[in-house]
Amino acid sequence: MTNGPSLALSAQDSLVALMVAVSASDENIRTAELIKIQSAVNMLPIFANYDNDRLAVISKTVFDLFEQEDGLDALFGLIREALPERLFETAYALACDVAAADGTLDEAELRLLEEVRYELNIDRLHAAAIERGARARHLS
Repeated sequence: MTNGPSLALSAQDSLVALMVAVSASDENIRTAELIKIQSAVNMLPIFANYDNDRLAVISKTVFDLFEQEDGLDALFGLIREALPERLFETAYALACDVAAADGTLDEAELRLLEEVRYELNIDRLHAAAIERGARARHLS
């Protein structure tokens, strides 16, 4: 059991993992997306006591999982295990903000956001409102 304890995520780790996953989904992590992730971790109350050094650890975990055949399923399993339901919409909002950060949504990002909606059981109307808010915040 070499991977057991290291893969136990906190709720904040789960949020970071989801943001990193959205950024990496198109195999092109953009500066605007990295800045959005760092900004969220630095500014949002949910991350008030979060250790910034965890960002690199969680990012590597996501990248390692993405190299595995069932890595996305494994990632969602870890996230669902660690993330309280009250933070599901927060997670989706953060994912949408990262996806919208560079001003474009490609097919891979859209597919991953759809998967996030499904995995976290986000209500359609709530998802539409969250998506609209992300679009409004990232218009140029």
